[in-house]
Amino acid sequence: MARSNRKIVPESRQVLQQWKYEIAAEFGLPVGYGATGAADTEFAGELGALGGGQNSGGGWGHLTSRENGSVGGEITKRLIAHAERNFIL
Repeated sequence: MARSNRKIVPESRQVLQQWKYEIAAEFGLPVGYGATGAADTEFAGELGALGGGQNSGGGWGHLTSRENGSVGGEITKRLIAHAERNFIL
């Protein structure tokens, strides 16, 4: 069976992008802003948007699979917590 990463709620894309960078900052991961130019998070200075160096090109490729996975796992935890707070009767 083929997998699809299609978003069921396309409007959620911006929120998920913001969470990704906020969580990376909380974990102390040195990431820049990719091609999206999403420099509107409150952690802009911590994320390296203003700095140079090896991460000035943005992206996540220099991080390990474990580091990237920890960000994705935390996003999943937060989505589940949000659903439990708001949708379960």
